[in-house]
Amino acid sequence: MSSQRKIIHIDMDCFFAAVEMRDNPMLAAIPLAIGGSRSSRGVIATCNYPARAFGVRSAMPTGQALKLCPQLHLMAGNMEKYKTVSRQIRAIFHRYSDVVEPLSLDEAFLDVSNSQHFGGSATRIADDIRRVILAETGLTASAGVAPNKFLAKIASDENKPDGLFVITPQQVAAFVDNLPLAKIPGVGTKTAERLSRLGLTKCKDIANCDLAVLVKHFGAMADSLLKRSQGIDERPVRVERHAKSVGVEHTLATDIDDYPDCVEALSALWPKLQLRLEHQSDKGLQKIGVKLKFSDFRQTTVECQAQTAKLEQFLPLLQQAWQRRQQQGVRLVGIQLGFAAPNPGQLNLPF
Repeated sequence: MSSQRKIIHIDMDCFFAAVEMRDNPMLAAIPLAIGGSRSSRGVIATCNYPARAFGVRSAMPTGQALKLCPQLHLMAGNMEKYKTVSRQIRAIFHRYSDVVEPLSLDEAFLDVSNSQHFGGSATRIADDIRRVILAETGLTASAGVAPNKFLAKIASDENKPDGLFVITPQQVAAFVDNLPLAKIPGVGTKTAERLSRLGLTKCKDIANCDLAVLVKHFGAMADSLLKRSQGIDERPVRVERHAKSVGVEHTLATDIDDYPDCVEALSALWPKLQLRLEHQSDKGLQKIGVKLKFSDFRQTTVECQAQTAKLEQFLPLLQQAWQRRQQQGVRLVGIQLGFAAPNPGQLNLPF
């Protein structure tokens, strides 16, 4: 068995939009967005690259997207079609490894440490996965190859779209040294600014920083900052068919002080949560919850029992969590679902 882990992160390029452009090539040349209604609470699930050229991004409120790109073509999307394509892609993954961790419909980790394909070359495996996905689905994927999940996920974003980026074990130290701290998961714009004020902008700066200083300013986040800035991530690729919970969260670029802004931030998470639910769809929903982290790094979670989940059901929970902020701003918003034991029912989560 290999003593060095070989992890691949596959990320489909603007997945929902790419499926629609494949099925209607006339959409490829125009700014296109999926999932965003024109209502005040509409958000963009994903968009193509012509739309991104105008500054449109996933999880952006639809109203803001239309201001940036008035000619934006909006489509409600077809979740069943996207799920079907996602199952095709997941079946391709399993030709190369049994150790696959889907993160959502459009991305997954694969541990190919002990794969016999291509003489055990993770780089060649990743390249062949991309080739097969294109040949069988007509869609492009980007891939990152690295010794752990943290670096593989960052690598998959380096050469988007339709790209491959490899970080070998020998390259980890040099790559991480110059990696902006803002790219570490959980480090939003606000935290990056606080790090910068301490003279910390790249991962190599953390190595020379007193741990006590990090703990003083960033609390429990200090340990993660220290490990990730050294390229350390010991999390295994998990094959879990029956996870007890699933959730999404977002560290905000700027702390929120107004409740309507917090509602908008929560609403923007809804399409992301739906993306993560394909491999949880056979679970019985038991509870829903809202998580907030405040400017002083306190965090709170409010939950309630529920058998179905709709966006409006999270709003009373958000109101309760908001009341606990003690005049602090909100730096992170999250929503989550908790499941009972597996059952054959279907979770009611309309797109």
